[in-house]
Amino acid sequence: MTGLPAQTAPAVKEALGGGPEEQGKGGNGWWSSDAGESTRRNLGLIGVLVGLIVIGIITRPDLYGRDGWWIDNVWAILKLGSTVGVVAVGMTFVIIGGGIDLSVGAIIALAGVWCTTVATQEFGAGGMIFTALLVGLGVGLVNGFLISYGKLVPFIATLAMLVAARGLAAQMSNKQTQQTSNQTINSIAADSFLGVPILVWILGVVVLLGWILLNRTTFGRRTVAIGGNVEAARLAGINVRLHTMMLYALAGLCCGIGAIMLTSIGTSAQAAMATNYELDAIAAVIIGGTLLSGGRGTIVGSLLGVVIFSTITNLFTLNALSTEVQNMVKGGIIVVAVLIQQFRFNSVSQFFKRNRITTAS
Repeated sequence: MTGLPAQTAPAVKEALGGGPEEQGKGGNGWWSSDAGESTRRNLGLIGVLVGLIVIGIITRPDLYGRDGWWIDNVWAILKLGSTVGVVAVGMTFVIIGGGIDLSVGAIIALAGVWCTTVATQEFGAGGMIFTALLVGLGVGLVNGFLISYGKLVPFIATLAMLVAARGLAAQMSNKQTQQTSNQTINSIAADSFLGVPILVWILGVVVLLGWILLNRTTFGRRTVAIGGNVEAARLAGINVRLHTMMLYALAGLCCGIGAIMLTSIGTSAQAAMATNYELDAIAAVIIGGTLLSGGRGTIVGSLLGVVIFSTITNLFTLNALSTEVQNMVKGGIIVVAVLIQQFRFNSVSQFFKRNRITTAS
């Protein structure tokens, strides 16, 4: 820290993952003190899920009373949210890093259309999966390059990519639905392993890897540092531009995985697939407690956010409520979640300001 202004030293310390005293206490960096708050938030989300289940029991007791219906409905909810859940993992990293990605749905569409072309399907399931992952990764890298080195605002860069990717997908598919003839791909959505749907296995693996990457690696610490204080991260020696590119590449890779999953679910791909997935993913991440301003968030919280929205969709479907009503409810939930975030953030900021004033006096 020698040679740095006194006011920047604490920020650099944060970007490096905390000082020796914090590390020695068994924390994983400067944000380890937020563990209790994250746990309380996640418990609150679980409480919301329990409330939704109670509403389901009250509104449709005939269904909940059937033998075996509970577990079947649980798998149905998880399968319903599996694709959005995978995308939400990538979105969590982007938002924690101080960015936003509005192009995830379009990337899924482009990757899905590209991997279901006649030429690609001739290479079999492996070729289709590789193509989807490569397209997702490539578009994510382009997003990251435009934002990091082109200095475009993430909102503008990814919005432009949303339009461009959907346009390219429509051009490639000639605005037609492309059927998938590969049985291995089609079986991903239909088959189970050890009684658990393969889609749920994929979601579980991606969530686990995302959790490890965020909480147990230098990559995760740097992501939090950049989102919390980008200047401090630079002073700490972090290559912010390169890391930002990697964040969007990761989000694109998750979209590639999501493209395979969604293609399997529909046994086809088209330019209009995954419409509004960006909104669903962002909403789930916000509900899960990730700050839109960056610097804080959890993978588990994002997963719970996805499950909550999937449960709401399932509940509305069981009660024959329209998609329009679902969208209104989702929109209301997002607004409330952002307002709560803003209130909590302002309250914490005021607390620390008062604490500094008291200490100084």
